[in-house]
Amino acid sequence: MHARFVRSVAVAVAVAVAVTGTLTWAPAASAQPSEPTPSASAAPAETPAPDAGSVEITTKDTAGDALPGAAFLLLDSAGQEAGRGKADAQGKLTFPDLAPGVYRLKETASGSPIHEVVADQDVIVTPGTDTPLTIINPFKPASVLLKAKDDKTGKLLAGSTVNIGSGAKTILTLTTGSDGTASGKLPLNSRTGSDFWVKQVKAPPGYEIHTSVKAFKAKPGDPVPVTVTNAKTVTTPPPTEKPTAKPSNRPTPDQPGKDEDNPAPSASGTPTSDETASSTAAPAPAGSLAHTGADATPWLIGGAGVLIAAGGGALFAARRRRADNATDDGSTTS
Repeated sequence: MHARFVRSVAVAVAVAVAVTGTLTWAPAASAQPSEPTPSASAAPAETPAPDAGSVEITTKDTAGDALPGAAFLLLDSAGQEAGRGKADAQGKLTFPDLAPGVYRLKETASGSPIHEVVADQDVIVTPGTDTPLTIINPFKPASVLLKAKDDKTGKLLAGSTVNIGSGAKTILTLTTGSDGTASGKLPLNSRTGSDFWVKQVKAPPGYEIHTSVKAFKAKPGDPVPVTVTNAKTVTTPPPTEKPTAKPSNRPTPDQPGKDEDNPAPSASGTPTSDETASSTAAPAPAGSLAHTGADATPWLIGGAGVLIAAGGGALFAARRRRADNATDDGSTTS
């Protein structure tokens, strides 16, 4: 810059001398910087291609509330990042100036500790079009841990099956394994949680079924312990046999008693009253039912009376006969 200024001065001096013959200061040119000064007006910004499109995302949960802070990543068809960002306070996020094509959208965070992220999905961008996309994030399910126990010892029991539901709907069925436990997931649709019930439908082997229904409440993402207790099956002892009545040894008309009950015949050969009664007892009519000893008693008593009377008469007649013979003998002798 200094050399250029000197040359300009020399030219001006030479011109002055040639014209007037005197030395006069008349610079022919002003000093110029070596770099150009910027223009007062900025260059126009690059305009997007006329066929560019955009993706407008709106985030919500299953209850319809916005999810601010949900983070997304957009990849082009070659797997290169085409944009990333987070939803604003209204749950909205826009990816502008996108070339037409198919993109892959990934949610990297839901922005809430009680919400799940959604699965990856494809988004198609068309020329000059704003593509709206609504993302609905589900609540995290509650984690249920079922235990079946002996109501006396607390021992964990295998083979207990329960239904878990809400209202009139069964949502989950669990069966305890060899360790006496089972686990599952309960879907939820509320930030404050939901009410559920549990009912046992099959008891462990050797135990009575638990008939009552238990109620509990679960919140998104919370662990929920559920315990069902069972009492052992009551076994009824077999009934003891009652002693049978001994058969009576009393003789009946159809069945005589034992030998020791039968009276021995008399030495004189004359039948005793009991033998006579037995021999003269009237036989049971043919075709009638067998009589018991109690039914034959009146017959025996009546027969015995008749025999006694007959015996007495015979004895009286025999004595009279002997008396008559004695009288006849005396009369002959005399």
